Amino acid sequence: MIYEIVVPTLFGIESVAAAEIRALGYEVTDVSDGRVTYQGDGRAVCDANIWLRTGERVLIKVGEFYAVTFDELFEKSKALDWSYFITKHVAFPVKGSSVKSALFSVSDCQAIIKKSIVESLKKKYDTDWFDENGAVYQIVFSIIKDKVTLMLDTTGAGLHKRGYRPVANAAPLSETVAAALVKISYYNKDKILLDPFCGSGTIAIEAAMIAKNMPPGINRSFAGEKFSQLDVHVWNQAREEARQKIRTDVNPVIYASDIDPECVALTTRNSISAGVGDCVRASVSDVRDIDMQRERGVIITNPPYGIRMGTEAGAAELYRDIGKVFGKLDKWMYYILSADEDFEKYFGKRADKKRKIYNGMIKCDYYQYFK
Repeated sequence: MIYEIVVPTLFGIESVAAAEIRALGYEVTDVSDGRVTYQGDGRAVCDANIWLRTGERVLIKVGEFYAVTFDELFEKSKALDWSYFITKHVAFPVKGSSVKSALFSVSDCQAIIKKSIVESLKKKYDTDWFDENGAVYQIVFSIIKDKVTLMLDTTGAGLHKRGYRPVANAAPLSETVAAALVKISYYNKDKILLDPFCGSGTIAIEAAMIAKNMPPGINRSFAGEKFSQLDVHVWNQAREEARQKIRTDVNPVIYASDIDPECVALTTRNSISAGVGDCVRASVSDVRDIDMQRERGVIITNPPYGIRMGTEAGAAELYRDIGKVFGKLDKWMYYILSADEDFEKYFGKRADKKRKIYNGMIKCDYYQYFK
């Protein structure tokens, strides 16, 4: 069976996720705001869940149509072939979102879609009651400018839940964003990497996993493993082949530092949990004390914005200080994520390239200095 597979992403990293999908050997059919679409079989679903670093989850599209009334939504949802996925005893909760659409009430849409599926399945199974005691087939709907997309979630907990970070610092960077920052940069396994604001170590850990070609989903489970349509043997084979591709001969040099000892302790624990404790060298240090002029490498970092922690005035002062410190590292490239639109002014140098990326709900710019 060939599915149309949808991978939602945070805004700004769609093209990074698309490149990952192509690298897995699948042809991308569409890249739009916040999602990448491609076609593939059950193995494609398994591969995406195990390997994708910058996608949020892996969804199978069931149907797509336009609707501006609840009657339309009900009838068109009911007309879809739900019986291929939804068997008599599985659970099928519904959740979703609506943006710039006539059907703006998410709770009403949720109830109508649920009812339409039940009505669709009543004839198929000759019953008026579904106990929903089996595997969970989470139905996800997206309504954007009156276009309704109905999908099944094969991931469960989002793909950013790698499993290595049970505890994070006060304002953690998402694993998917951290991986995107590394992939956008010119970092590779042969370069030294430094994150002087390591927090819970996410950038350093994601960089180490990329360098060693470690699949981010190798040690976790997925909702789709309980789908009868996705053979468990295919999941097992995909996992085994993924494990064989890990580069055990690669030992990247990655420095992670922070002024907060608790953050450094978190980074150490998380890197060990992720299986890259031998690569990540964590230490307590003030960014103003960096002295690596004789080295050559890449800095990738996410300093405080003054939004979720600290103050805006304090962030501006910090940007001035790191501008002076980084300016002395003439053999280094540096990449900085910030939500401050005046970052370049405080930092004292215009970026070679900027890219808009959302860190959760915060609109940021990724300032890239590589020339």
